[in-house]
Amino acid sequence: MEIMEIIKGRRSIRRFHSKSIPQELVEELKEALIWAPSAGNLQARKFYFIYNPEIKKRLVEAALYQHFIAEAPLVVAACVDYSIERYYGRRGRELYCLQDVAASIENMLLLAHARGLGTCWVGAFDEREVTRLLRIPSPLRVVALIPIGYPAENPSPPPRVKIEDAVEEIP
Repeated sequence: MEIMEIIKGRRSIRRFHSKSIPQELVEELKEALIWAPSAGNLQARKFYFIYNPEIKKRLVEAALYQHFIAEAPLVVAACVDYSIERYYGRRGRELYCLQDVAASIENMLLLAHARGLGTCWVGAFDEREVTRLLRIPSPLRVVALIPIGYPAENPSPPPRVKIEDAVEEIP
């Protein structure tokens, strides 16, 4: 697939087949995560790959009962690393680490789609409960859950704003 086809074809998938993801493909997803750009190349991010069905069920409870999370064979918990604050101060803690993890997530989402997998970027969850459940240590903060699997649905593309409304050129 061409990159623009991948970008335009990616969708949020909330229904998955129970088929497991081959380990080689999981390794590719990990590689996509680490090759994203990061502030000062500090790579202030960490990812937890969750396969355990019981933990995924408890993530559903923590994520406002979004049941599709437990249906996915893999859930990735994406964390920022606040230790970036030592280098970039408040801006590093409040912005750069979020940008770093967001770039990594997008890399993974696009690669997953290109390889026939479906994903959904989930931000609605009880952060304290997910942190406790996954034993996320400080200075990490979990900011997203990404269920990944083979899609059992093919949603239509959502409407987009006009380019002129989203982009302003300054000569």
